[in-house]
Amino acid sequence: MSQSFKKVHAITGMKDILPDGSAHWEHLEETVRQWLAAYGYRNMRTPVLEHTRLFTRGIGEVTDIVEKEMYSFTDALNGEHLTMRPEFTAGMVRATIEHNLLYDRPQRVYALGPVFRHEKPQRGRYRQFHQIDVEALGMAGPDIDAEMIVMLARLWKMLGLADIRLELNSLGQADERRAHREALVRHLEQHIEVLDDEARRRMHTNPLRVLDTKNPAMQEMANSAPRLFDFLGEASRAHFQGVCKRLDDAGIAYTLNPRLVRGLDYYNLTVFEWVTDRLGAQGTVCGGGRYDGLVELLGGKPAPAVGFAIGVERLLDLCDQSGAFQAAPECQVYLVHQSEETQREAATLAEKLRDAGFKVIVHPGSASFKSQFKRADASGAQVAVILGEDELRNRQASIKWLRQADDTQAQQETLPLESLVDELKQKV
Repeated sequence: MSQSFKKVHAITGMKDILPDGSAHWEHLEETVRQWLAAYGYRNMRTPVLEHTRLFTRGIGEVTDIVEKEMYSFTDALNGEHLTMRPEFTAGMVRATIEHNLLYDRPQRVYALGPVFRHEKPQRGRYRQFHQIDVEALGMAGPDIDAEMIVMLARLWKMLGLADIRLELNSLGQADERRAHREALVRHLEQHIEVLDDEARRRMHTNPLRVLDTKNPAMQEMANSAPRLFDFLGEASRAHFQGVCKRLDDAGIAYTLNPRLVRGLDYYNLTVFEWVTDRLGAQGTVCGGGRYDGLVELLGGKPAPAVGFAIGVERLLDLCDQSGAFQAAPECQVYLVHQSEETQREAATLAEKLRDAGFKVIVHPGSASFKSQFKRADASGAQVAVILGEDELRNRQASIKWLRQADDTQAQQETLPLESLVDELKQKV
């Protein structure tokens, strides 16, 4: 007697997206592609797997992502160290350098797909999650930073989302951050008694992240810490003011948050987040900023760059809360039949309807009219087309309106098969 097979479940933190939910994803993705096309952005698709050194170099060895969260392994065939991408930017910059995309012009590119981080799953945070990643490469001015924020405001409007607010800061340039870092480390050393273990570990490797603490016992220390903004030089301040002026021109409200930092090492100048109170602890819907040093860091010629990433699962959660997406019907027309002969005629008619642009389901197999109509109604179809033996003999079809667009329509009527497609094109 063979041993029974133990049921297999999805890996913790990696979720199935079922057909009803997937319809919302497709709606969002279509909206996103239209939105990005309006600003001249084109799609880039990079591999899920990259060399581990791309991320340790680009993201930074002392970041949480590299230290704790990457899915990395050694390729058994050739011994290469590989990692499933934990974010898009490093891979997109690698592709830009490798294919010399900045040779003759700047690039506006985006990616949409899964990324992987090994962290504790919770609402809005999964081990396989999805991002919309948008990058403007080769453009240095504050106008591009502001345009990215303005275009995000347009996306929220397109999706009918109101409860998202903008927070803004500047990280300045490397020399300004170094001066601030020295002052910050001194401040942390003076308050070491209130630092938790994580903060003490980070205070000499990534002290800016200490200020991002959620520990209530450390809030007073963080609030009194030296502000990076006070260390900015004239050029950095002018860039930030240029961004703010353009946001004012666009009527976009924002909050200056001097404690706003990014978790990755390659950011400089403008950083921003769009946040909400409607997602619990995971309140950041979108984060981004400028990273002018990354192209050179990864082996390319120096080039400015700015970008952002949106968490798709969090965005869909907001859309579902606001009722932005309605359940999509499986089809527009559902074909009901009586016998094998009428089913064959229904299959032929279905192809003609599809040629005319309709979404059509032919009821599979045989069943009573009652159960076929029940399934037709559950499909969300607007109309059921009925092919019985009497209809087939008379070269007719009965149509029953399941969801009437016009209250004056008859609930059921009979039409010749020859004119059925044209009649439905006028009415559905």
